[in-house]
Amino acid sequence: MAKAKKEPKQHTAVVTPKSLNFFEQYINNPSPTGFEWEGQRLWLDYLRPYVDETFTDHYGTAVGVINPNADFKVVIEAHADEISWFVNYITKEGLIYVIRNGGSDHQIAPSKRVNIHTDKGVVKAVFGWPAIHTRSGEKEESPTLKNIFLDCGCASKEEVEALGIHVGCVVTYEDQFMVLNDRYYVGRALDNRAGGFMIAEVARLLKENKKELPFGLYIVNSVQEEIGLRGAEMIAHRIKPNLAIITDVTHDTQTPMINKVTQGDLACGKGPVVSYAPSVQINFNRLLIDTAMKKNIPFQRQASSRWTGTDTDAFAYSNEGVPSVLVSLPLRYMHTTVEMIHKEDVDNVIRLIYETLLSIKSAHDFRTFAQ
Repeated sequence: MAKAKKEPKQHTAVVTPKSLNFFEQYINNPSPTGFEWEGQRLWLDYLRPYVDETFTDHYGTAVGVINPNADFKVVIEAHADEISWFVNYITKEGLIYVIRNGGSDHQIAPSKRVNIHTDKGVVKAVFGWPAIHTRSGEKEESPTLKNIFLDCGCASKEEVEALGIHVGCVVTYEDQFMVLNDRYYVGRALDNRAGGFMIAEVARLLKENKKELPFGLYIVNSVQEEIGLRGAEMIAHRIKPNLAIITDVTHDTQTPMINKVTQGDLACGKGPVVSYAPSVQINFNRLLIDTAMKKNIPFQRQASSRWTGTDTDAFAYSNEGVPSVLVSLPLRYMHTTVEMIHKEDVDNVIRLIYETLLSIKSAHDFRTFAQ
């Protein structure tokens, strides 16, 4: 008997041309840790038609709320900040040394073009590097924080300072968003502005599909994740949510030099990643997985040893404990300027969060046992 042909998997597209246009603007806009406000303005402008009210906190975390008067509160959250550099030292010859603002990778810096953000506007510069002809000796020197430097075309410290550059100015890469092979979104800061985009799309779907939620929904775009989950810590105490769904990126492990034994076997294009970790509430996670299965949303699994390293940990351990889950987006080349995410994974993360919200009851209790 001939075997029945396997039906090709059906993918449900979510991202529209209009929302993709916003995504491109949002990725291209610099929002370094501690300086996220321009990106937050863009995000709130996009989100406002889909929520009942918005607010921000003192450090720049932005929030949209649906059903603000409800007692039971559910958060969906991402972080807005991107890794960057700080000007740390200007030599008398007009060269600039930097320190990290977040987990910036010194090895990718040489020959990159950057924007130095000053009160007078953006100043263009490059990370210089000695030509291969001049690097002599038995052992080549690798890029380190001690030897990478910026050149903005000035010949003296005074000339640099006249441009408005001073110690503490923030520096971002200028790389732009693109679509690769009609399959991947590529750009800097997809970690984790992709998350902010996806939770905004969840709000759009709820509005366009006229869904009524039996709880208050807080769509949260937190600041300062890259230096220790700080924005999430602050906003969790302000909102005091009952539940939290966090979305962030995780590593695609299919490219060279990544050890699957330690990093797991995860791939772009195979769906959202569901995490197992102490901060991930087990029964809430089961609802997430059950929802994925019922709605035929592909997903992958990941285990974290002691913490997730995401805002999940901040929400879970805030207040008196907030049942939290993590939905991750597989990403290649994290903390570079060519981060890559699969278009279908973006759609499926949005769908999974959306469908999970529709599965949550008012005052949903996820305790395994209660007395």
